[in-house]
Amino acid sequence: MIRACWTVAVIMVVCDVAASAWGYTVLPDRVPTHWNWNNQVDGYGSKLIPTLLMPVVALGIIGLFAALPALSPKGFEIDSFRPTVAVILLITVGLMSYLHGVILYATWNSVTGGPAIDLGRILLGGIFGSFGIMGNFMGKIHKNFYIGVRLPWTLASDRVWNDTHRLAAWVWTGMGALGVGLLVLGANILILIALLVVSCMVPAVYSFVHYRSLERHGAL
Repeated sequence: MIRACWTVAVIMVVCDVAASAWGYTVLPDRVPTHWNWNNQVDGYGSKLIPTLLMPVVALGIIGLFAALPALSPKGFEIDSFRPTVAVILLITVGLMSYLHGVILYATWNSVTGGPAIDLGRILLGGIFGSFGIMGNFMGKIHKNFYIGVRLPWTLASDRVWNDTHRLAAWVWTGMGALGVGLLVLGANILILIALLVVSCMVPAVYSFVHYRSLERHGAL
């Protein structure tokens, strides 16, 4: 499973680089790089931005994940949950590849005068889907410095870490499904962004409140 996840992640990045090479050859030097709330282009820049940004980020993510065993200090090793780490790598690189494809297509579409697309909603769809999938694995993340809800209160207590990540698993899985459903129903994009923010904040706030509660009861 670990090898399969890594292999697919690397293949995704190779495909991203190939798509970037194509995009670089066909796009003009100056291209749309930003769209406003109404999906209208309001910023231009070098074609290096849509062609290289996400592949470089994805390569950086792969490099970081490859270095995690050496970077993790004693007591915070990732060895005990490497299959989960590999899955999270695959989900993260998959999201980067999705964003890259959408941005590259939107750039090409704007340059060639193709039909308008709702870029913000399409990007959010991928983000919600990735969060929903990742939520299924949050409860399997052991305490470490690089993956998961890494806050002072979770790192200070195994119980707070475990409880927080179990909650995050439910919240993120539910948020992913709800977000995709709201997108299909045409919900306002500000509501969708607020849902993302709240879903990320809930585990963080819970970890603090839970830690203080355990501390008051001498249960840490």
